[in-house]
Amino acid sequence: MAGQLDSDSLLLLHDALARMEQGFDGLPPRDTAPSDPASLRKVLLEVADRMRDNYPYFHPQYAGQMLKPPHAVARLAYALAMWINPNNHALDGGRASSAMEKEAVADLARMFGWETHLGHLTSGGTMANLEALWIAGQPNPGAAVLASSQAHYTHGRISAVLKLPFESVAVDDYGRMNLEALEARLKDGSVGTVVATLGTTAVGSVDPLPEILRLRDRYGFRLHADCAYGGYYVLADNLAPEARAAYDCLTQVDSIVIDPHKHGLQPYGCGCVLFRDPSVGVHYRHDSPYTYFSSKELHLGEISLECSRPGAAAVALWATQRLFPLVRGGEFARMLHDCRAAALEFHAGLASDERFIVAFPPELDIVVWAVRAKTAAESSARAREIFESAAKAGLHLAVAVLPAAFFGDPWGTGGTVTALRSVLMKAEHRGALDEIRRHLSTSTDGTL
Repeated sequence: MAGQLDSDSLLLLHDALARMEQGFDGLPPRDTAPSDPASLRKVLLEVADRMRDNYPYFHPQYAGQMLKPPHAVARLAYALAMWINPNNHALDGGRASSAMEKEAVADLARMFGWETHLGHLTSGGTMANLEALWIAGQPNPGAAVLASSQAHYTHGRISAVLKLPFESVAVDDYGRMNLEALEARLKDGSVGTVVATLGTTAVGSVDPLPEILRLRDRYGFRLHADCAYGGYYVLADNLAPEARAAYDCLTQVDSIVIDPHKHGLQPYGCGCVLFRDPSVGVHYRHDSPYTYFSSKELHLGEISLECSRPGAAAVALWATQRLFPLVRGGEFARMLHDCRAAALEFHAGLASDERFIVAFPPELDIVVWAVRAKTAAESSARAREIFESAAKAGLHLAVAVLPAAFFGDPWGTGGTVTALRSVLMKAEHRGALDEIRRHLSTSTDGTL
């Protein structure tokens, strides 16, 4: 038995490490043994003890935040690369891993329908979105950036760093960008960039991209798609028609951000920024002759704001996409199908439970629900109690402060309510729903 943490796969790492070492047989021997094995063992065991103070993010009973365990192939490939510790800033620091990054990023771009692109990996979605908005602001300095009120909060902070005015646009009762509010703001011509979110991090809503594209044709702004959380759902075969239409339009946006460390089975941190037009690379141009001397090929550091970047992240992503090709109908796509199917089933069960009030059906794999009560304040307090009670029972959920309108606002407040939230982003969640519902029911009965 591999156990909860799959220690059996370490045998594969030993074999792969021996194979990699053969590539350096011509070097003079060196002593690779640790100078003090007993101290090393002591420290590692201490680390193991400290790491036990964590929630079981890898387990399906963790159904709270966006935490998904990396696949074994990603863990092992990342660890294998660490014996080399490549730096993908320049080809001199990461020859093989830089080539693997270019191939892996090209696969991501192809998943969105782009055969021609410019892109690279980043430390995560924040840095990837920063680069996308930085490029967007180059031809329109000082022009405003718009994103929905349910878009990730970092867009406002990033815009402040870039000295670009930022404004949030209202959403409809389904958490999607309100098109009337967007067009009203576009009419004065001061908007340079609109961010469409395909998979908001609070509730998983998908902005109406086809209609936003039509507004772009009319008002001429740059369109960035923040798909950090939801991007891989372009491969899913069980989306609702509105979401499917939005994903099918992604080929027409100017830039895309996706986080392989969310649904892509990767360790933290691994984000990716993609540009449809490779000519935007001119904005990255700089001179650093001491790092670029061994090749006339494009160095990844020449198209990135970050300098040193872990080549191990590229190796892990390449290996994962080698094992699970990014194609519709493939094994990876079926994992996404199961996540969304689990969310739909969980939502349906909550909708039939008189103790709860569900929001709209999930567009991806996030389910949110409020506790039925006479006031929004009482509902919020009970949600927090259930959150705590469920955690003690072994079920880890999340709470989110959301517009009461998402739940039909039965309290008539027009304000917000603290709701329970579950991200069912592990394919295992589909088979664990009975256990999740049992824990939730027990925790709820104990608080109401």
